Amino acid sequence: MNQVNLRQRIERTLIAGLFASGTIWTIPPISLSAQAAPEINDNCHFGSQDIALKETLRQSILKGNSKDQSEYNNVLKRHSETLRQCRSKSWLQTQAIWLRLYPCDSREGAIDEILDRVVNRGYNEIYLEVFYSGQVLLPKADNRTVWPSILDRSGKDNVDLLAETIKKGHLRGLKVYAWLFSLNYGYLYGQRSDRQMAISRNGKGENSLAFVADQSQLFVDPYSTQAREDYSQLLTLVLKRRPDGVLFDYIRYPRGTGNQSVVGDVKDLWIYSEASKAALLNRAQNSKGRFLLERFLNQGSLTPSDLQEADKLYPQETSPLWPGRTPPPNEMSDTLNNRSERLKMELWYLTVAHAAQGVIDFLSLASTQVKREGLPAGAVFFPDGNQAVGQRGFDSRLQAWDRFPPTIEWHPMSYALCDDPECVVRQVKKVLSAASTQTEVVPAIAGFWGKSYENRPSLEIQMSALRSNFPQLKSISHFAFSWQEPEFDKERRFCKD
Repeated sequence: MNQVNLRQRIERTLIAGLFASGTIWTIPPISLSAQAAPEINDNCHFGSQDIALKETLRQSILKGNSKDQSEYNNVLKRHSETLRQCRSKSWLQTQAIWLRLYPCDSREGAIDEILDRVVNRGYNEIYLEVFYSGQVLLPKADNRTVWPSILDRSGKDNVDLLAETIKKGHLRGLKVYAWLFSLNYGYLYGQRSDRQMAISRNGKGENSLAFVADQSQLFVDPYSTQAREDYSQLLTLVLKRRPDGVLFDYIRYPRGTGNQSVVGDVKDLWIYSEASKAALLNRAQNSKGRFLLERFLNQGSLTPSDLQEADKLYPQETSPLWPGRTPPPNEMSDTLNNRSERLKMELWYLTVAHAAQGVIDFLSLASTQVKREGLPAGAVFFPDGNQAVGQRGFDSRLQAWDRFPPTIEWHPMSYALCDDPECVVRQVKKVLSAASTQTEVVPAIAGFWGKSYENRPSLEIQMSALRSNFPQLKSISHFAFSWQEPEFDKERRFCKD
């Protein structure tokens, strides 16, 4: 390409973007030397001239100028090396971004444009959403899951956006993690007649579609063999594309609004589907324990007459038993009223623990499948998702993240809102205090570069506070790419082919 023409095209690219933003400036002289070192700031953001050069070459290739492909590849390599060096010298060695793709991103050159913008912002890792809203980022021709493909357009059955993003990400020095919803299987899953037994239900017979405000979140029973098999098949196909790691989101139960955001009664718990209920009853260690546990589940409480009935049915047994229970001395000589009150409370905490354990077991199975492939796994969670509420209540998500496997990455969604970053710092501190020394903690923060928004400080301010308080942190992620590029995101969602 003639250098004079290239300079003109770069200037046009810059000017077009500046007019669109309502700002006009004079383009300074630029060097077109193939060996010129790219400009990069302390946040590893690239300079406007380097960005324009790369974008001009990309657009030229799309117009059929294949001779520019070699120079474009050279620019990608230079930017990759510059970013690598910048990150190696920065306090923040990994800066990741959460990214969702759309069917429109199957257009020629679209993935290149997205990834170039990711690199321009100094990110060296992507968390790519591959399972969300009951859809999967797998090509239709190779989608052997129970969920439909996100890209479901005529003539594009073999387009593999996941594999393409991984390949092109690596070309730019980016690590690409697969980011998946977990226990939230999506609305369509709940409409299948052959999957009704896998759906999580509470003691009122409800599933989460009726419980969550947007009526699109369908949570499954983590104890369900069918739900686990469906998820394992999805993971197998995702791992076939060899991402650099896998992150599991929605490792929890649904969160309601108002009073429903707290569970304080056994019938509030999502443990009434067949698999979960059977697993709970099997925890009983004698017949009397099983009888009282089942009565507690069905009635939502326990009465002195229930104990009297159990004593008559199983006279050969003394105290009811289940894991963790050590009966007090002379329990059987106590009054029925005292015994029923004590057992009622103990059974409440047993059922809460059972619900939380299902989530942990599901995560352990999924992360083990990932680690068998030699890849890192991680869990995404809310720092306040495991809190107690009042005398005996709990956050309805029952997200016992402090008991998640310490050998996987922990990604706390530290999205707290306040006028300064201190509320974010408190959330991260809570997680770091609970994490073992072997656990890598990667806080996820939300916001915008260079500006505050609705009591949310800028990303720079949040990161500066985290650096000051937790100098041991080496990795942080930003939610989300769509926030940084809202107009670009809108165009990608609603493009016209």
